[in-house]
Amino acid sequence: MPSVRSPAARVRDLRRRVLAHRRLLAFGCAAAAAAAAVTATAPPPAPSERVLVATRDLSSGTVLAPGDLTRAAWPAGAAPDGAVRLAVGRTLAAPVRRGEPLTDFRLTAPGLLQGYPGLVALPVRVPDPAVVALLRVGDRVDLLAADPETATAEVVARSAPVLALPSEVESPAQGVAGRLVVLGVEPDEVAPVSVAAVRDFITLTFSG
Repeated sequence: MPSVRSPAARVRDLRRRVLAHRRLLAFGCAAAAAAAAVTATAPPPAPSERVLVATRDLSSGTVLAPGDLTRAAWPAGAAPDGAVRLAVGRTLAAPVRRGEPLTDFRLTAPGLLQGYPGLVALPVRVPDPAVVALLRVGDRVDLLAADPETATAEVVARSAPVLALPSEVESPAQGVAGRLVVLGVEPDEVAPVSVAAVRDFITLTFSG
């Protein structure tokens, strides 16, 4: 026959259970407080920046696709000089290892004629440097060859885009005057422009 516990015994058991739960709760609160203290005193995470890196080994000449690239976190200020932000569609000039940051040194330079299919890049020396100073890459100009003897002028290239404005290297011994401009011209305009550049006075007008 099971024994019948006295009310006093049942009260003692209840007190023990309550005490055990209170100790467990107190331990949990103390652990949470300790974790909060550690978090509060821990140094903040170091600042970082996102750098474009290769997802796999890539060979020279690879035309970069989205799957070839990803962005990785690097410590702020630790990214290599010349790191590029956009590279999809560009061509590698040298091999790249997986995880290596993409820099301008690893990429071929965009071609002068990119976006101008069918044209030829032709350097033309314009005698008046002040005229060249008005130009910006992407402007379109008409090229005129003026003959001082006959007081006539002929258009030798129309709506030619300005592809580049090279920095001038002074060469006073050669007596070279004017500024060099690289224009995109039609193939059948190359000969007339080349002849006019050595025979006539070249000038430019802006076109639409």
